[in-house]
Amino acid sequence: MGNPGKRLTPQHIAFIQERHVFFVATAPNDGKINLSPKGIDTFRIIDDTTVAWLNLTGSGNETAAHVLENGRMTIMMCAFEGSPNILRIYGTARAVHPGDKDWPEVSKGFPELPGTRQIFIVHVDGVMNSCGFGVPIMEYKEERSTLLYWADKKGEEGIKQYQLDNNVTSLDGLKTGLPTSDLG
Repeated sequence: MGNPGKRLTPQHIAFIQERHVFFVATAPNDGKINLSPKGIDTFRIIDDTTVAWLNLTGSGNETAAHVLENGRMTIMMCAFEGSPNILRIYGTARAVHPGDKDWPEVSKGFPELPGTRQIFIVHVDGVMNSCGFGVPIMEYKEERSTLLYWADKKGEEGIKQYQLDNNVTSLDGLKTGLPTSDLG
């Protein structure tokens, strides 16, 4: 493991800006750990101690339930090309939903994407690089358009119904914090 730090350095930021995929890990106090790959243009560096990512509607909403329960989140990025490296960002997160009073300010730096569910703001309390020697070299080809196409095809009302049916409770029965009054 490399040297741990408490904030993002210019080198960390440069590394992050070159990534096409990141991984988000959360866990409830008791229950299943969640680890999800993320892509599209959804990650932002706010400053050297704050990052954010826009979360799109998907099959579950485990991250939101875990963050609501204990706030813990780890974000990992890997170099799949070039020099080997793994960067982990440890922090405490909170979710901001469309309709929340701070949504207009928080969402400013993100693209408007169909299926937007929430933005997670992560207050960084640790950063760690590790070697990445075991990470395979892979070539980035392109973003998948499937999720955006699916959300666009469902439309706003279809997404609201999907979230109400699938995203209000976690696999462990925890509430996710989605404002159900906005969903139907």
